[in-house]
Amino acid sequence: MDFTEQQIERYSRHILLADVGGKGQQKMAQARVLIIGAGGLGSPAAFYLAAAGVGTIGLVDGDVVDLSNLQRQILHTTAGIGRPKVDSGKATLAALNPDVTITTYQTTIHAENILGIIGDYDVVLDGSDNFATRYLVNDACFFAGATLVSGSIFRFEGQLAVLKPRDGFPCYRCLYAEPPPAGLVPNCQEAGVLGVLAGTIGVLQAAEAIKEIVGFGQSLAGSMLLYDALDMTFRKTRIPKDPTCPLCGTHPTITDLSGDYAVSCSL
Repeated sequence: MDFTEQQIERYSRHILLADVGGKGQQKMAQARVLIIGAGGLGSPAAFYLAAAGVGTIGLVDGDVVDLSNLQRQILHTTAGIGRPKVDSGKATLAALNPDVTITTYQTTIHAENILGIIGDYDVVLDGSDNFATRYLVNDACFFAGATLVSGSIFRFEGQLAVLKPRDGFPCYRCLYAEPPPAGLVPNCQEAGVLGVLAGTIGVLQAAEAIKEIVGFGQSLAGSMLLYDALDMTFRKTRIPKDPTCPLCGTHPTITDLSGDYAVSCSL
Protein backbone atom coordinates (compact mmCIF):
# COMPACT_ATOMS: atom_id res chain seq x y z
CA MET A 1 0.00 0.00 0.00
CA ASP A 2 1.06 3.58 -0.62
CA PHE A 3 0.93 6.17 2.15
CA THR A 4 -0.36 9.67 1.58
CA GLU A 5 1.85 12.63 2.45
CA GLN A 6 -0.30 13.21 5.53
CA GLN A 7 0.15 9.60 6.65
CA ILE A 8 3.90 9.80 6.12
CA GLU A 9 3.95 12.84 8.37
CA ARG A 10 1.70 11.18 10.96
CA TYR A 11 3.86 8.06 11.20
CA SER A 12 7.21 9.71 10.49
CA ARG A 13 8.73 8.81 13.87
CA HIS A 14 7.99 5.14 13.20
CA ILE A 15 9.26 5.28 9.64
CA LEU A 16 12.55 6.76 10.88
CA LEU A 17 13.15 3.68 13.03
CA ALA A 18 15.29 1.16 11.18
CA ASP A 19 13.44 -1.74 12.85
CA VAL A 20 10.07 -0.42 11.70
CA GLY A 21 10.42 1.77 8.62
CA GLY A 22 7.86 1.99 5.87
CA LYS A 23 7.45 -1.79 5.60
CA GLY A 24 6.75 -2.12 9.31
CA GLN A 25 4.23 0.69 9.16
CA GLN A 26 2.52 -1.08 6.29
CA LYS A 27 2.30 -4.23 8.41
CA MET A 28 0.59 -2.22 11.13
CA ALA A 29 -1.83 -0.70 8.65
CA GLN A 30 -2.81 -4.18 7.48
CA ALA A 31 -3.01 -5.69 10.98
CA ARG A 32 -6.17 -6.60 12.85
CA VAL A 33 -6.09 -6.48 16.66
CA LEU A 34 -8.94 -7.41 18.96
CA ILE A 35 -9.16 -5.85 22.43
CA ILE A 36 -11.34 -7.68 24.92
CA GLY A 37 -12.49 -5.16 27.48
CA ALA A 38 -12.67 -1.41 26.81
CA GLY A 39 -11.74 -0.72 30.43
CA GLY A 40 -8.60 -0.11 32.44
CA LEU A 41 -6.19 -2.16 30.31
CA GLY A 42 -8.01 -1.89 27.02
CA SER A 43 -8.16 1.92 27.17
CA PRO A 44 -4.42 2.74 27.03
CA ALA A 45 -3.73 -0.22 24.74
CA ALA A 46 -6.37 0.95 22.26
CA PHE A 47 -5.10 4.54 22.41
CA TYR A 48 -1.57 3.61 21.46
CA LEU A 49 -2.51 1.01 18.87
CA ALA A 50 -4.76 3.54 17.15
CA ALA A 51 -2.07 6.22 17.35
CA ALA A 52 0.42 3.75 15.88
CA GLY A 53 -1.79 3.19 12.84
CA VAL A 54 -2.98 -0.38 13.41
CA GLY A 55 -5.45 -0.75 10.57
CA THR A 56 -8.36 -2.48 12.29
CA ILE A 57 -9.06 -2.51 16.01
CA GLY A 58 -11.92 -4.51 17.46
CA LEU A 59 -13.42 -3.50 20.81
CA VAL A 60 -15.43 -6.04 22.81
CA ASP A 61 -17.35 -4.93 25.89
CA GLY A 62 -20.93 -5.31 26.99
CA ASP A 63 -20.79 -2.70 29.76
CA VAL A 64 -21.62 1.00 29.94
CA VAL A 65 -19.44 3.81 31.28
CA ASP A 66 -19.75 4.32 35.02
CA LEU A 67 -18.38 7.16 37.14
CA SER A 68 -16.12 4.75 39.02
CA ASN A 69 -14.46 3.75 35.73
CA LEU A 70 -12.99 7.18 35.04
CA GLN A 71 -10.16 6.84 37.57
CA ARG A 72 -8.35 4.52 35.10
CA GLN A 73 -10.40 3.94 31.93
CA ILE A 74 -9.05 6.81 29.85
CA LEU A 75 -11.03 6.05 26.69
CA HIS A 76 -14.06 7.52 28.43
CA THR A 77 -15.09 10.89 29.85
CA THR A 78 -17.64 12.21 32.32
CA ALA A 79 -19.92 13.13 29.40
CA GLY A 80 -19.99 9.47 28.39
CA ILE A 81 -21.41 8.10 31.64
CA GLY A 82 -24.22 5.69 30.79
CA ARG A 83 -23.00 5.26 27.21
CA PRO A 84 -21.86 1.82 25.95
CA LYS A 85 -18.11 1.59 26.42
CA VAL A 86 -17.54 0.38 22.86
CA ASP A 87 -19.36 3.44 21.46
CA SER A 88 -17.46 5.81 23.74
CA GLY A 89 -14.18 4.13 22.86
CA LYS A 90 -14.85 4.19 19.12
CA ALA A 91 -15.57 7.92 19.20
CA THR A 92 -12.35 8.62 21.11
CA LEU A 93 -10.17 6.52 18.81
CA ALA A 94 -11.76 7.85 15.62
CA ALA A 95 -11.01 11.38 16.77
CA LEU A 96 -7.39 10.41 17.42
CA ASN A 97 -6.74 8.66 14.10
CA PRO A 98 -9.31 8.55 11.29
CA ASP A 99 -7.08 6.09 9.38
CA VAL A 100 -8.07 3.30 11.75
CA THR A 101 -11.20 1.17 11.35
CA ILE A 102 -12.85 0.55 14.72
CA THR A 103 -15.17 -2.47 14.85
CA THR A 104 -17.31 -2.74 17.97
CA TYR A 105 -18.95 -5.70 19.68
CA GLN A 106 -21.34 -4.59 22.41
CA THR A 107 -21.54 -7.97 24.04
CA THR A 108 -20.12 -10.07 26.82
CA ILE A 109 -17.67 -12.67 25.54
CA HIS A 110 -18.89 -16.24 26.04
CA ALA A 111 -18.17 -19.68 24.65
CA GLU A 112 -20.84 -19.42 21.94
CA ASN A 113 -19.63 -16.18 20.35
CA ILE A 114 -15.91 -15.89 20.99
CA LEU A 115 -14.55 -17.99 18.13
CA GLY A 116 -16.71 -16.15 15.63
CA ILE A 117 -15.20 -12.85 16.80
CA ILE A 118 -11.58 -13.89 17.31
CA GLY A 119 -11.39 -15.56 13.90
CA ASP A 120 -11.21 -12.18 12.17
CA TYR A 121 -8.10 -11.01 14.07
CA ASP A 122 -4.35 -11.69 14.11
CA VAL A 123 -3.59 -10.61 17.68
CA VAL A 124 -5.87 -10.57 20.73
CA LEU A 125 -5.32 -8.36 23.78
CA ASP A 126 -7.09 -9.60 26.88
CA GLY A 127 -7.99 -6.83 29.31
CA SER A 128 -10.76 -8.73 31.10
CA ASP A 129 -11.24 -8.45 34.85
CA ASN A 130 -12.21 -12.00 35.85
CA PHE A 131 -10.61 -15.42 35.75
CA ALA A 132 -13.37 -17.16 33.82
CA THR A 133 -12.99 -14.82 30.85
CA ARG A 134 -9.19 -15.10 30.91
CA TYR A 135 -9.37 -18.86 30.63
CA LEU A 136 -12.02 -18.67 27.93
CA VAL A 137 -9.94 -16.21 25.89
CA ASN A 138 -6.81 -18.33 26.35
CA ASP A 139 -8.57 -21.48 25.16
CA ALA A 140 -10.28 -19.75 22.23
CA CYS A 141 -7.02 -18.17 21.04
CA PHE A 142 -5.42 -21.61 21.12
CA PHE A 143 -8.14 -23.13 18.94
CA ALA A 144 -8.14 -20.11 16.61
CA GLY A 145 -4.34 -19.99 16.36
CA ALA A 146 -4.26 -16.33 17.44
CA THR A 147 -1.47 -14.68 19.40
CA LEU A 148 -2.71 -13.62 22.85
CA VAL A 149 -1.27 -10.71 24.83
CA SER A 150 -2.62 -11.17 28.35
CA GLY A 151 -2.53 -8.47 31.00
CA SER A 152 -3.89 -8.28 34.53
CA ILE A 153 -3.75 -5.81 37.42
CA PHE A 154 -4.53 -6.02 41.12
CA ARG A 155 -4.05 -3.32 43.75
CA PHE A 156 -0.45 -2.18 43.03
CA GLU A 157 0.75 -5.11 40.92
CA GLY A 158 0.49 -6.08 37.28
CA GLN A 159 1.30 -9.06 35.08
CA LEU A 160 1.95 -9.36 31.35
CA ALA A 161 2.41 -12.43 29.15
CA VAL A 162 2.46 -13.20 25.42
CA LEU A 163 0.94 -16.62 24.75
CA LYS A 164 1.65 -18.50 21.51
CA PRO A 165 1.23 -22.23 22.25
CA ARG A 166 0.85 -23.09 18.57
CA ASP A 167 4.45 -21.91 18.11
CA GLY A 168 5.74 -24.12 20.91
CA PHE A 169 5.37 -21.59 23.73
CA PRO A 170 3.25 -22.11 26.87
CA CYS A 171 -0.38 -21.08 27.25
CA TYR A 172 -2.09 -19.57 30.28
CA ARG A 173 -3.02 -23.02 31.55
CA CYS A 174 0.64 -24.06 31.58
CA LEU A 175 1.04 -21.51 34.35
CA TYR A 176 -2.33 -21.90 36.06
CA ALA A 177 -4.05 -25.11 34.98
CA GLU A 178 -7.43 -24.17 36.46
CA PRO A 179 -9.10 -20.99 37.75
CA PRO A 180 -9.03 -20.45 41.52
CA PRO A 181 -12.21 -21.37 43.39
CA ALA A 182 -14.89 -18.67 43.31
CA GLY A 183 -14.39 -16.23 46.17
CA LEU A 184 -10.74 -17.07 46.85
CA VAL A 185 -9.34 -13.96 45.14
CA PRO A 186 -11.13 -10.59 45.45
CA ASN A 187 -11.58 -8.57 42.28
CA CYS A 188 -10.59 -4.94 41.76
CA GLN A 189 -14.04 -3.68 42.71
CA GLU A 190 -13.58 -5.29 46.10
CA ALA A 191 -9.84 -4.82 46.66
CA GLY A 192 -9.12 -1.61 44.74
CA VAL A 193 -6.53 -0.85 42.07
CA LEU A 194 -4.10 2.00 41.43
CA GLY A 195 -5.45 3.80 38.38
CA VAL A 196 -2.13 4.46 36.65
CA LEU A 197 -1.22 0.78 36.99
CA ALA A 198 -3.73 0.09 34.23
CA GLY A 199 -1.85 2.54 32.03
CA THR A 200 1.48 0.84 32.66
CA ILE A 201 0.31 -2.68 31.83
CA GLY A 202 -2.04 -1.62 29.01
CA VAL A 203 0.71 0.29 27.22
CA LEU A 204 3.05 -2.70 27.59
CA GLN A 205 0.35 -4.88 26.02
CA ALA A 206 0.22 -2.49 23.06
CA ALA A 207 4.02 -2.58 22.76
CA GLU A 208 4.09 -6.38 22.66
CA ALA A 209 1.27 -6.42 20.10
CA ILE A 210 3.18 -4.05 17.82
CA LYS A 211 6.34 -6.18 18.16
CA GLU A 212 4.35 -9.25 17.16
CA ILE A 213 2.83 -7.45 14.17
CA VAL A 214 6.02 -5.90 12.81
CA GLY A 215 8.45 -8.61 13.92
CA PHE A 216 11.18 -6.69 15.71
CA GLY A 217 12.74 -7.15 19.13
CA GLN A 218 12.41 -10.17 21.42
CA SER A 219 8.92 -11.47 22.09
CA LEU A 220 7.84 -11.92 25.69
CA ALA A 221 6.46 -15.34 24.69
CA GLY A 222 7.66 -17.98 27.11
CA SER A 223 8.00 -15.49 29.97
CA MET A 224 5.85 -13.41 32.31
CA LEU A 225 6.60 -9.82 33.27
CA LEU A 226 5.72 -8.85 36.85
CA TYR A 227 5.45 -5.20 37.86
CA ASP A 228 5.23 -3.81 41.40
CA ALA A 229 4.28 -0.13 41.49
CA LEU A 230 5.10 0.18 45.20
CA ASP A 231 8.73 -0.80 44.70
CA MET A 232 8.91 0.38 41.06
CA THR A 233 10.38 -2.98 40.06
CA PHE A 234 9.98 -5.19 37.00
CA ARG A 235 10.80 -8.88 37.11
CA LYS A 236 10.70 -11.29 34.20
CA THR A 237 10.30 -14.98 34.91
CA ARG A 238 10.29 -17.91 32.50
CA ILE A 239 7.08 -19.90 32.02
CA PRO A 240 7.88 -23.53 31.20
CA LYS A 241 5.62 -25.29 28.74
CA ASP A 242 3.74 -27.96 30.66
CA PRO A 243 3.62 -31.30 28.80
CA THR A 244 0.64 -32.25 30.99
CA CYS A 245 -1.27 -29.04 30.21
CA PRO A 246 -4.96 -29.90 29.72
CA LEU A 247 -5.11 -27.60 26.67
CA CYS A 248 -1.78 -27.59 24.82
CA GLY A 249 -0.07 -30.62 26.38
CA THR A 250 0.70 -33.92 24.71
CA HIS A 251 -2.58 -35.50 25.87
CA PRO A 252 -5.11 -32.64 26.06
CA THR A 253 -8.38 -33.06 27.88
CA ILE A 254 -9.79 -29.71 26.69
CA THR A 255 -10.63 -30.12 23.03
CA ASP A 256 -13.37 -27.52 22.60
CA LEU A 257 -15.12 -24.71 24.48
CA SER A 258 -17.79 -26.85 26.09
CA GLY A 259 -16.35 -26.50 29.60
CA ASP A 260 -17.62 -24.35 32.45
CA TYR A 261 -16.63 -20.71 31.83
CA ALA A 262 -19.23 -19.18 34.15
CA VAL A 263 -18.14 -15.80 35.53
CA SER A 264 -18.19 -15.37 39.30
CA CYS A 265 -17.21 -12.02 40.79
CA SER A 266 -18.16 -12.72 44.38
CA LEU A 267 -15.60 -12.33 47.17
